[in-house]
Amino acid sequence: MNPPTTSSKARVLIVDDSPTMRSILQKELGSDAGIEIVGTAVDAYEAKDKIIQYDPDVITLDIEMPRMDGLTFLKLIMERRPRPVIILSSLSTPASDKAMEAHKLGAFEVFAKPCGEFSLADLGPLLRQSIKEAKIKYTQKQPSATPHISTTTPARLPSINKNVCLKSILLLGASTGGTEALKDVFLQLPEHIPPILVVQHIPAHFSTAFANRLNSLCPFEVKEAEDGDGVRPDRALIAPGNFHMTLEPKGSQFVVRLNNGPKIWHQRPAVDILFKSAARLKIHTMVAAVLTGMGKDGADGLLELKHAGCRTFSQDEKSSVVYGMPRAAWEIGASEKQVPLDLMAHTLMNAIG
Repeated sequence: MNPPTTSSKARVLIVDDSPTMRSILQKELGSDAGIEIVGTAVDAYEAKDKIIQYDPDVITLDIEMPRMDGLTFLKLIMERRPRPVIILSSLSTPASDKAMEAHKLGAFEVFAKPCGEFSLADLGPLLRQSIKEAKIKYTQKQPSATPHISTTTPARLPSINKNVCLKSILLLGASTGGTEALKDVFLQLPEHIPPILVVQHIPAHFSTAFANRLNSLCPFEVKEAEDGDGVRPDRALIAPGNFHMTLEPKGSQFVVRLNNGPKIWHQRPAVDILFKSAARLKIHTMVAAVLTGMGKDGADGLLELKHAGCRTFSQDEKSSVVYGMPRAAWEIGASEKQVPLDLMAHTLMNAIG
């Protein structure tokens, strides 16, 4: 473990009180030629000294630790030595709530620890990719690498015509940074909205806490989707972690269907699955957007929606935590316009009518 040097590798500090988890992460991350483990720590106090000593590009951080919990330490990091922090959390309900709080405090990403059906084989590729993306953000010293905590509640847009709501559907996809980006968009939406379907890359169980959090903030209903849920105005459905979500007709209405088919782009749920299912349907007005996130998920589906006559948008680079998914959509011509996050809600509502 060496002091800081100029390196193209992502230099990582692992903070976890479990010797087993530290060993697993060291082996899994150390096998990647683009990642260097500069140190490990059993708690926040040891980690504080090693941050000063090694100046890591990225920190992986457990939430449940002795002496000082991970959320308290995350807040201190962001206040005193800001850099990308990737949270590793268990799949319990209390941990899911804490994971959502971690996003609010500025965590770059939150992953579930390997447990049950979610194995190390699932976590490894996603964690390595996230670390390397985080290294890029830290090197660039982008403001979005530090937490964005708004001190004011944005004004809601005026409601649109009820008949327009009945004939329209809004589709959104996001990954890294998406939980906060979606919250920002939802807080600006009017009280009465067209149906909204959302795919956010998120672990199983975490999606419940995410949907509940948005529901507590919005005047319309936000819920984690269940198989067969009706698609209707004043309701936003969030795809549950570990399930793809599709849009299907049922009589004169539409419902969502859930399935645990193969992962797309290492993800389940995948944005492409939802977007492509919607592109095949005859809906009066569809508007879709790809928000911040790693990888290319959503780009192909957004292009199919555009070819089907849908209005399509993507988040701009400056306001994205990770300009991966929006870039992919823009570069293949799937997005008609790149939009700053603070103007996304206004743009989407204007496109709907």
